[in-house]
Amino acid sequence: MQEKIIITGMGSISSMGSTQEEIWKNYCTQTTRITPCCFNNCDTWVGKLHPNQEELLKNLRKENPQFRRLDKTVLLSIISARQAVKNAGWGEEKNISINLGSSRGATQLFEKYHKNFVQNKEDRLTPLVSPTTTLGNISSWVAYDIGSKGASFSHSITCSTALHSILNGIAWLTSGMTTKFMAGGAEAPLSDFTIAQMRALRIYSEEKGSFPSLPIEKNKTTNSLVLGEAAAVFCLEKDKGQHRQATIQGFGFSTELIEHNVSLSAEAECLKEAMKMALKNANLETVDSIVMHAPGTLKGDVSEYKAIQHLFGEKIPHLISTKYTTGHTFGASGAISIELAILMLKNKKLINLPYESFSAGNKNNPTNIMVNATGFGGNAVSIILSK
Repeated sequence: MQEKIIITGMGSISSMGSTQEEIWKNYCTQTTRITPCCFNNCDTWVGKLHPNQEELLKNLRKENPQFRRLDKTVLLSIISARQAVKNAGWGEEKNISINLGSSRGATQLFEKYHKNFVQNKEDRLTPLVSPTTTLGNISSWVAYDIGSKGASFSHSITCSTALHSILNGIAWLTSGMTTKFMAGGAEAPLSDFTIAQMRALRIYSEEKGSFPSLPIEKNKTTNSLVLGEAAAVFCLEKDKGQHRQATIQGFGFSTELIEHNVSLSAEAECLKEAMKMALKNANLETVDSIVMHAPGTLKGDVSEYKAIQHLFGEKIPHLISTKYTTGHTFGASGAISIELAILMLKNKKLINLPYESFSAGNKNNPTNIMVNATGFGGNAVSIILSK
């Protein structure tokens, strides 16, 4: 990468909290924030916002009558974007380009409106249905809230959505189309219908009594995916020597031909190529840690691990995934992983999985961390961050 792109600010909200200090503290406890809730009339493991974060949403809705009509994905994005802008010191900047993606968009609001339509077909639909349930309203409402006049667009590339938004930011900044770019992802998928879809795929955790570990743990034979809600937003700029949260040292991406529309190949060829490209782009042979995508599915986790083994051989870096404590947050998951990587770089400490240990790599003072994300359709992105 010729010109370095840096992350000057970040903000997020998830089951881990809503401030960098709180989130880091919760990671350091090495205990899960996953909790059981009732969906489809049965106990279900989910990465749900805690009461303090729900209070932030409640207060946001009170600020503006229009916010009461927005989906939770949009509200999560607004909270995160405000934090990121403040963290970056962008102040009254108006020319910000915004790309905030989501795998499914306004999930809860769409399902609410559709259920009402099916049950009451004779009733007139509110004209708010279409504009408030489009994917694009995530970025547009964030632009409205922060007063930006720059380009704003949303997209969905399933679970790699957030990392693709960072790729877009790199392209826009490098081309000179903008000088400030906001990237990230948001997802609020905790609904009966969405969880039922994951159960239909037979990948949702059915374990009772304790939170399940990832399938890459030894002798694991069942899927352990659980869903979570979250948003994370990053402020990107060209490196001019200013204060930063992290530097984007390298990036890679790839798409593979697949036999099934939800799967990767057994060796995760797309991810292997993305990681290889990122290392070459960063002029590195290895990294100190990899924040894996590892959604908790047998095939997904094992294929990613095989791809890492193939690329790094016996010298596998330290491995971690956020899913044990946030759940799989679909389009926001890559952004949440980027956040963990930045926090580990800033705090000079690597977080270990609480139930298994891939201890290879430097435990203290990491300098380069890779973040992976894959999505339905056989696509993958790898981003390498440095201090």
